[in-house]
Amino acid sequence: MPIIPMEISLKPVGIVKSPFKSMDEAPRQGRQSQEVSEIVVFDEYSDALDGVEKCEHVIVLYWMDRASREKLKVVPPGETEERGVFSTRSPSRPNPIGFCVVEVVEVKKNILKVKWLDALDESPVIDIKKYSPEIDCVR
Repeated sequence: MPIIPMEISLKPVGIVKSPFKSMDEAPRQGRQSQEVSEIVVFDEYSDALDGVEKCEHVIVLYWMDRASREKLKVVPPGETEERGVFSTRSPSRPNPIGFCVVEVVEVKKNILKVKWLDALDESPVIDIKKYSPEIDCVR
């Protein structure tokens, strides 16, 4: 396997304010909860929220900073067989990037209020993208 010299640098664009303080409190999937969370977008990125209020849904990418990065296999909930993390939605993975399609509740200045976010409180937000059912839904 060729070694590709590369450095990846991520800068958080905001921080999550969530009712979920620990992994035990968070829903396994965000859609299982109607709790409202806030994403506080840092001032230097607040202009990037322009137009988000017109979106029904957005995709939130966040860093699962309290997840294990060492596990490559896990037993998914409700199953008995261990599988590779790339075939699961486990937070344990080499690069613990969370992905959540959320419902936009409100946008006020640099604060985005959403439903269905399963991120823990104080999780760094990596990016926010428009959800497009025509492109993002495969069925």
